[in-house]
Amino acid sequence: MNPISTLIERLNHKNLWQKSLELKRNEYLKVKGSIDTNLYLVEKGALRIFVIDEFEEHTIRFGYQNNLIAALDSFLNEKPSEFYIQALKYSSLKVIDKKTYMNFVSSSIENTTLWQQILESFALQQMERERDILTTSPLERYNRVLKRSPQLFQEIPNKYIASYLRMTPETLSRIKKS
Repeated sequence: MNPISTLIERLNHKNLWQKSLELKRNEYLKVKGSIDTNLYLVEKGALRIFVIDEFEEHTIRFGYQNNLIAALDSFLNEKPSEFYIQALKYSSLKVIDKKTYMNFVSSSIENTTLWQQILESFALQQMERERDILTTSPLERYNRVLKRSPQLFQEIPNKYIASYLRMTPETLSRIKKS
C-alpha cells in the first residue's frame, strides 16, 4: 500500500486531525515569510506551492484530493519560508499541527518508518524533477509528468502546469496538441 494512504488512514483512525479549513479559489493558505508548522490533508480541491522571484512565479508542487501538503521547509525547521501555498479552486483541508503529528510518528516504529518512507520518496521525487528540468526537453518533461501523475492534468489549470514544467503556456499547449 502507498505510505501516504496508510499514514492518512492511521491519522483518521486515531482521529488526530485538529480542525478543518475551507479556502476559496485563489485564497492563500501560506504566504512568503510566514512560519507554518501544520500538515494538511486535501479533502477536496487543489492547491499549489510556489515561489516568486523578481520576474515570475515558479510552481514547485501541487496538492489535490487525498494528498498531504505542507510548507515542508517551515514544517521541518520551524522558520519562515519563502513558499506560498494557494488554493487553485475551492478547497477543504484537514489540519494537524507538528507537535501532535510528531507525537503520533514517534508513538510506534511503524509510524516512524512510514514518515521516513514519505520523506525519502519526497526527496527522490524532487531530485527527479530537478534532473528533468535541467536535462530534458519540454516534451520529455511533459510525457514524464503525464505518466507519473495523470490526475494533475485533470485537476490543475494549464498555466500552473506550464510553470511547474518550466515552460510557457504556449509551449505546453503545442505539446498537448501534437
